[in-house]
Amino acid sequence: MAEPTPRRNEPRLRPAPLLFEPAEAASDPEHFFDLESIDDPRTLLARATELTQAFRAAADRAVEFQAMAAAQLADPRRFDRLTAADIAEQAEWTEDYAKKMVEYGRDLLRGADARGPDPV
Repeated sequence: MAEPTPRRNEPRLRPAPLLFEPAEAASDPEHFFDLESIDDPRTLLARATELTQAFRAAADRAVEFQAMAAAQLADPRRFDRLTAADIAEQAEWTEDYAKKMVEYGRDLLRGADARGPDPV
């Protein structure tokens, strides 16, 4: 199953502060992972590219966790299971997107069950 895509034409939310950026730096709107202090454009491009790739990977992983959580919340074996509409409301998705995420999460959970727990 293809990964669901986020809704377009929605206002962008301000990203959550990242844990490894000091709070003082994060409070400065001009500061972003010290990129503003890099003068060499080649170095700036390389570092900004690294950050872009890291954020994309983090976003992809976060979507997987959202999908797994949605699947668990919609599990019919739960006495407190949520409907797709309930999940959509909580996650600020459309109901159709929530249904796709539940299915995607079920696929991920089946794969995780077949592999066993990830080593830590």
